Amino acid sequence: MAIDEVFRALGDPTRREVLRLLSERGAMSAGDLAEHFDLAKSTMSGHFSVLRQAGLIVSERQGTRVVYSATLSVLDEAVAAVMGMVGAGRAARSRSGRDGGAR
Repeated sequence: MAIDEVFRALGDPTRREVLRLLSERGAMSAGDLAEHFDLAKSTMSGHFSVLRQAGLIVSERQGTRVVYSATLSVLDEAVAAVMGMVGAGRAARSRSGRDGGAR
């Protein structure tokens, strides 16, 4: 997982909504997902591609349909990475006495 790709994928509200739908409802076909958006199929396909490249979703062909599922472990890893960055910065400021808060 490249954290930059995850952040790029999460930077768009449509892609965040796709992830929300998949995490709440489970696997969904491309057509079922597209019904939730007023976007062209080609635009939705581009969003799915970005999410797949970031490892946030996986696709499976089932006959003539493509079914997508969220890969929440990648999202968990991204959140952990961000928390590590924030925690590391806070710990360094605290050690140097620059955190501005009471200790």
